[in-house]
Amino acid sequence: MFLRFFKPLPLPASANWGVLILRVGTSLLMLRYGFSKLDRYLGGNHGFADPFGLGEELTLLLTIFAELICSILLIAGFLTRAILIPLIITMLVALLIIHSDDPFDKKEHPIVFLIPYLTLWLTGPGLYSIDNKLFK
Repeated sequence: MFLRFFKPLPLPASANWGVLILRVGTSLLMLRYGFSKLDRYLGGNHGFADPFGLGEELTLLLTIFAELICSILLIAGFLTRAILIPLIITMLVALLIIHSDDPFDKKEHPIVFLIPYLTLWLTGPGLYSIDNKLFK
């Protein structure tokens, strides 16, 4: 069961390239947001939305983990489905809780990231990934 969760699905060659481009491109775009939050945190600004009552600092650290660390792991295709969970949750929280009362143009940003994350959850990391080497 554990290995099946991480084992990449066999895909046609063109789909493997498409998944690689989607994985790397989406992650590179998300890294920008993770780095800006990390910079803010290291600068002493720990204020952040706290929708679950975990505390602003912990919520910010969890978001930095998702947007920065998980994005780096996604680029490599390492434990892809597992590291997509924090990314998907972060985008769902942004969409459904943080921006719930905002107009669509504010909701569009988490949606734009959520779509490729869900797609990658379904397809897996593809041939060009660490997962493929580990879980063949």
